[in-house]
Amino acid sequence: MKFVCYTRRPISEAEYAPRLGLSMHLGYESGGKFRPLNHNYGVLFVKATQDPESGRLFPKSLKKPFVLPTEGGFKVIAIRTEANGEPDESSRGCAVVFETEDLVHYAELGLLKLADDYLDDVMLKICPNCKGLVAKFSVGGRVYRRKLKSLTEPTDDVKELGGSGCGCSLDGHFAYEKTEIEGAYDEKAFEVDEKCADYALKKLLTPVAVSLEYEKEVAESELEDFRVTVKYSDGSTHKKRVDWQKPQNGEAKGRIHLDHYDFPIAENRADPCVYFYKGDYYFIATNDADGNHTIFVRRAKTIPGLVSAPEKLILDSTTYPHVGGLLWAPEFHNVAGKEYIFHACTPKEFGDEQSHVMVLKDGGELDDKNSWEAPKRVLKKDGSPLYDKGITLDMTTFEDGGRQYVAWSQRQFNPIDLGAWVYIAEIDKNEPWRLISDPVLLTLPEYGWQNNHTLVDEGPFALIREDKIYLTFSSALVDSTYCVGMMTANRGDDLLNPKVWKKGNYPLMHSLIAPGEYGPGHNAYVVDEYGDVWNTYHARPGVDGPRSSGIRRVHFGFDGEPVLDLTEEKDLPEDMREITVKLK
Repeated sequence: MKFVCYTRRPISEAEYAPRLGLSMHLGYESGGKFRPLNHNYGVLFVKATQDPESGRLFPKSLKKPFVLPTEGGFKVIAIRTEANGEPDESSRGCAVVFETEDLVHYAELGLLKLADDYLDDVMLKICPNCKGLVAKFSVGGRVYRRKLKSLTEPTDDVKELGGSGCGCSLDGHFAYEKTEIEGAYDEKAFEVDEKCADYALKKLLTPVAVSLEYEKEVAESELEDFRVTVKYSDGSTHKKRVDWQKPQNGEAKGRIHLDHYDFPIAENRADPCVYFYKGDYYFIATNDADGNHTIFVRRAKTIPGLVSAPEKLILDSTTYPHVGGLLWAPEFHNVAGKEYIFHACTPKEFGDEQSHVMVLKDGGELDDKNSWEAPKRVLKKDGSPLYDKGITLDMTTFEDGGRQYVAWSQRQFNPIDLGAWVYIAEIDKNEPWRLISDPVLLTLPEYGWQNNHTLVDEGPFALIREDKIYLTFSSALVDSTYCVGMMTANRGDDLLNPKVWKKGNYPLMHSLIAPGEYGPGHNAYVVDEYGDVWNTYHARPGVDGPRSSGIRRVHFGFDGEPVLDLTEEKDLPEDMREITVKLK
């Protein structure tokens, strides 16, 4: 199958910023026409460089990507630029190179030095004569080829190319493919074998319901537990309930159940979290309506019931002297059988924001203000404050292998602002506001989608499924380009070893997924009484709209990994929702 790689012109600064377009995008040929993958969003971003002494990050972008199919995978070469596309002095004369087995997961290998001046274009070839790897590149309008020992090591064999070619069967031209993909430019086509193409399409296209499977003849007594298996385009499935009409004439007609949620479900509510406790669901979120000075809770018997449930105040900025304002990102959690709220607060301004934990009193109610003890500041294992050179916030917790972990966002302001980075540590189960290990860095905003407009990684939340831990987090400025990325580790791994965590090279949620939802981010998960997983998040109902809460079912794809972009109409189109069965 023919694929194409390209960079993309921006839609607008608000919707798809220029820095996001300066990444490698992928498309595929279908019906004689090229179509974009991954919602026409980049799939390969180059890493920022970092000052080893100060830790400061310098965001980078890429242009002129080229993909070379090789045995067992693909080699990718591109020109690294400054974040805005201007020439990058640290990459003068160099190309940046990557390897991938499947066009979804990439390893950045580093820079390949090819010339003394900035490159205008670059590509890779396998010489049909010597079978060696060759880089073709242009500098100042002149084209050269250079043989390589490896992807990061050139030989001294450099030749200028003309129109008639040379011993490596290369000429002085760079072949581009013309496509009709919106915004695409510098397109270069390449062939992908059937197995890899199938995998890439399944990962980079949102699954869509394609067929139903169910028993056509059942006993009336079986209708309550009846399930329809919905099959999706990637080969995955999901079992759904049916809302039945009254049986008659030996038949039962029904409508496949699909909870419907208009966006937003709660306006001016950000960082939402839904929690199930003793038969009820609870909704808690940051309150943007009053400048983040109060936290309210909704309670209902079902998740849909939370949309219209009344709110009850459980924390404000006047009750406690050490909690003055900016009450952010509350989350309900159970640790060792007790209920807690992890949140951030400060008695002063933004620069004093710190992670805190509230404990539910014995016999207390989650939606009762007087049932909660005063917030306790999170401490390091020696009893000192978690961090005193900046802020900590968005703390979450999860358990694996009998050990309780917290992950949070931390931002150094002095001596320089490093942006927000996500850390992990183990905590005391009996005092979950106290660390029992040193903090370990998990992710920093190194990719373009993480550092657009500002350098921020925040809002971690764990989804544990079978043998995997999926830790999603949010990145970039909290505007219409806010987005959600994901790190993955195996259950039972040493989670304090950052090497066991694998970070995806592109976000799973962004503004191109659902029309009218801009900057989706800061998400959390809840499992309902039927075993379905739901993703709560905030986005903006318009580029400049207020942060507002949304909810969407988490689908699990053909490989078992979470799919966060399955909108309701793709989950089950309207014309597939009605069914009829015969009654035994």
